[in-house]
Amino acid sequence: MRIKIKNTIVEVVKGDITKENSNAIVNAANSSLKHGGGVAGAIVRAGGKIIQDESDEYVKKYGPVKTGEVAVTGAGNLSSKFIIHVVGPVWHGGNKKEKEFLRKAVKNVLHKASELKLESVSIPAVSSGIFGFPKQLCAEIFAEEIHSFLKNNETSLKVIRLVNIDEYTSSIFERVFREKFLGEIL
Repeated sequence: MRIKIKNTIVEVVKGDITKENSNAIVNAANSSLKHGGGVAGAIVRAGGKIIQDESDEYVKKYGPVKTGEVAVTGAGNLSSKFIIHVVGPVWHGGNKKEKEFLRKAVKNVLHKASELKLESVSIPAVSSGIFGFPKQLCAEIFAEEIHSFLKNNETSLKVIRLVNIDEYTSSIFERVFREKFLGEIL
């Protein structure tokens, strides 16, 4: 599914983020940037040990990445130029500012992609896997934050791809984006 907001196309797709050809892919990371499982593990397996090495150097230099914040490394053997690592919140029932932290994470990814003057970025459903964030709520926050960012900021981004490997998450994101942006579907 594709929608257009101002000059940017937003696509919701089922796919493998490690095979994306975007300028950057986003990694759902932990604060120590140890990429063992989930999306992070898949990215290092596909892109090579250099991604983990660069991540270790980042943490050594700047310290752990706080929840909602981003770090950037090269993409190793992947097609992308960069990996934007973002630390999403772990879901604790919704009473520990998880929604605010996810909003911050999405905003920071989009701002960093624009700061790097990228034309395309591929983003997974941050926090909705092993961090347990409810998928429906995750999709709603992504829709709201992407819409707000594109309406209120000048950006180099021409394409934002929301890429999830499983059908269930992809279908939730597609339904939420379809409902929120009915008039903007291409």
